[in-house]
Amino acid sequence: MAVINGSSRENGNTDALTQKALDGIRYTSFYLKNYKINPIDDQRHVAGGFDKVEDDYDELISQVLQHDVLIFATPVYWYGMSGVMKNFVDRFSQSLRDEALNFKKSMSDKKAYVITVGGDHPRIKALPLIQQFQYIFDFLGTEFAGYLIGEANAPTEIFSDALSLENALTFNKALLKHTEK
Repeated sequence: MAVINGSSRENGNTDALTQKALDGIRYTSFYLKNYKINPIDDQRHVAGGFDKVEDDYDELISQVLQHDVLIFATPVYWYGMSGVMKNFVDRFSQSLRDEALNFKKSMSDKKAYVITVGGDHPRIKALPLIQQFQYIFDFLGTEFAGYLIGEANAPTEIFSDALSLENALTFNKALLKHTEK
């Protein structure tokens, strides 16, 4: 199991809710803010494909693809995923053109979850973000197994959101069942 964490701050609300949801479960965390992931020029329709980009993306995606369950954890930033998460996801276009990676086939064998935290009525306003991930997973053939939305703004506020903490326990039980298989 891998957590792709798109937060720009460590130990923030998204990280805290993710840790609560994964309590007792072994997983690997990839904090996107710790990787250099450059944007790319769109060369999907260019005969030669994408130009090589000198950054950490290729190594990172290769590590991420080693996991069967992927959890995309991102705060709600301006009613969408964080910039570092969006940059990471945008690079999927490049991965799709990399024949050696067989990206779409690899992603179709995976199960994905989304964990997000926002401060402005996220149980309603984060739903387009959830839908965006649903469309991404649909396109890749990845099973979208569920999501968790928390409400918090300032650091540690998530611990005051009883509903999110309760939902994290339910989420945890579902993940534990998956890891037992």
